[in-house]
Amino acid sequence: MPKLYPSLSVSEPRLRGLLHTDRNFDVIVRDVTFAGGRQAAFFLIDGFVKDTLFEKIMEFLYGLDESAFTSADTFSRQGMPYCEVALEPCENKLITAILSGQTALLINGFEQAILLDIRTYPQRDTAEPEKDKTFRGSRDGFVETMVLNCALIRRRIRSPLLCFETFSVGTTSKTDVTVCYMDDRVDKELLGKIKCKLENARVDALTMNQESLAEVLLPHKWWNPLPKFKYSERPDTAAAQVLEGDIILLVDNSPAAIMLPTSIFDIMEEANDYYFPPVTGTYLRLTRFFVLLLMLLLTPCWLLLTQNPQWAPDWLSFVALRENPFVPVFWQLILLEIGIDGLKLATINTPSMLTTSLSVVAGIVVGDFAVKSGWFSAEPMLYMAIVALGSYNQPSWELGYAFKFMRVGLLIAVYAFDLWGLIVGLVLICALLLCTKTFAGTSYLYPLVPFDAKVLYRKLFRPGIRSQ
Repeated sequence: MPKLYPSLSVSEPRLRGLLHTDRNFDVIVRDVTFAGGRQAAFFLIDGFVKDTLFEKIMEFLYGLDESAFTSADTFSRQGMPYCEVALEPCENKLITAILSGQTALLINGFEQAILLDIRTYPQRDTAEPEKDKTFRGSRDGFVETMVLNCALIRRRIRSPLLCFETFSVGTTSKTDVTVCYMDDRVDKELLGKIKCKLENARVDALTMNQESLAEVLLPHKWWNPLPKFKYSERPDTAAAQVLEGDIILLVDNSPAAIMLPTSIFDIMEEANDYYFPPVTGTYLRLTRFFVLLLMLLLTPCWLLLTQNPQWAPDWLSFVALRENPFVPVFWQLILLEIGIDGLKLATINTPSMLTTSLSVVAGIVVGDFAVKSGWFSAEPMLYMAIVALGSYNQPSWELGYAFKFMRVGLLIAVYAFDLWGLIVGLVLICALLLCTKTFAGTSYLYPLVPFDAKVLYRKLFRPGIRSQ
């Protein structure tokens, strides 16, 4: 790597050219003269620097005498009135630091640049996340600034064993990625594996933040929709996972934390489970598992009984279709599966002032008129409505869509092969769950497979906190 030239007349034009200051209006170069005629230059990015703090530092530097400029090390220790100061002799690393928001000071005769971390980022308030809401929990959430996200975790865990290690990922973007863990509880082998992956990542840029990082860490097969990572925008959830020995990954410009390792039982956990008494938390958790199975089996089993009405016992006779449909039931269910996702996308892209209009159109036109026109029967719409509502019961969108794809596969299997299609489809789903591994290489169904009674009890039943 090229070193920084001690002569300012050489190093400043080189940095100007590498940063394209003639074209980039937001790259600021401020030439100054200190005591004894010592020439210097500041390099910074407009919008990343606290103006008032920069002015105070400049005011102090103008008052220094010549003795403070004997060397870069002496100047950083005696002449710089700020705590976050570093020396950087490498030209490439200096450019990365400037583009990351740090202020670089080049002084004639110094072979090292002085880096001042007086940056500030445009950011929103730490409001409660829209997706991870709780009844009684804290109302703060992660934002797009990684330093603040680390502070939100540090605020909850005041232990010297809490570690934050930063890596730069992406040859072009050089995105900051922080690994958070408890040094006395983390799996050292897993931690080493994650560090190795981050250090050797061969990717141009993390264009989609945490999703790009997830695909870099674990390139999974396209046909396996089961999520391998757990995401959360809640700092209390992240802190709880860290205390359990898990590893948290924070990506700059992303408000979501990645949690490792993750099994299906970890993904099913939610913050509300711990903000209520153990009995209530256990009920909520078991209800979530029940609804997940209901989402998977309701429409395939109903389709099977519709195709074979003689199999339905008397107490289930009410599930039969009351009149012959114009469109086969199977195609009604498939169209409704697609239609519900279409409504979700429409809701996301609809301006807030028009959401009421969208609800009227979806509820009256699509719902009522679709039944009256003969396109859909009332029964498929009822069962798909139950499934759609159940999908919002899951804390993970990725897991919800994974089970949606499995449900559609079961519908196709039942339509084509009847009862045998349902049996074979369930066997294949079980095989998929059994064959799927977590990032750490453990079973996706742990602690059910391999069976661990104590851990499984804690995953299914919300345990209370015991005093030490």
